[in-house]
Amino acid sequence: MTTADERRAREEARATFLGVFAGGFADERYLAWERDYKVEAHRLWVDRIGGKTAFRAQLDAGRHDEVAATVVRIESGRALLFSFEKMALRDAVVRSPEGAAAFTEGLYDWLHGPDGEPARFERWTEVVAALPRRQTRVATWPVVTVFGSIARPKVHLFLKPRTIRRAAEAYGFPLEYSSTPSWSTYASLLELARTVRTDLTDLAPRDQIDVQSFLWVLGSDEYADQRLAARGRRERRAG
Repeated sequence: MTTADERRAREEARATFLGVFAGGFADERYLAWERDYKVEAHRLWVDRIGGKTAFRAQLDAGRHDEVAATVVRIESGRALLFSFEKMALRDAVVRSPEGAAAFTEGLYDWLHGPDGEPARFERWTEVVAALPRRQTRVATWPVVTVFGSIARPKVHLFLKPRTIRRAAEAYGFPLEYSSTPSWSTYASLLELARTVRTDLTDLAPRDQIDVQSFLWVLGSDEYADQRLAARGRRERRAG
């Protein structure tokens, strides 16, 4: 059962989001700043990687290097991973045939493989942790989660630790967080997403892109000034 403090936090979070994007998930600025480029990444994935059958066919044809390069390229033109993560990923899967094979087979298994989500996610984290490494580690939360959010945006979310932890706190949600990627933390994030979607039903979030973007507005440094301005407007109206 939701406590009074949690209800207040969630009402405040909703007001903050609408203070930044008055039109909610249909706001033109929201679409331009948060949604459209993520939808475009998914469209490119569908065109170039495809769903379960097309993805498997490329791997069965031995095109691991090509698929790995395409996956990395889809992400690289967008402000999703940090620059050091982009570099580490290229080193691990574009410049290493062994890394490309492990990465693409592991990614296919996570997205389309057998067993339930917990088992597939744990196998995926093991694959990423074992990828070749030059300097920076590859197995960060953003690297582990970004391609799921691109490939299957109705199911998966992109996790940037500091932003998500701030957002969960602002939302009054007890996120179970560990810095090492694990199913327990990811499952907690998915539960947070379900809670947000339920609470924002009237705003009609379309998928996890909208949920993740809502959380991004609550927790990202990029929106710190907008959050303060939105709070100031509410306080002036209340006073």
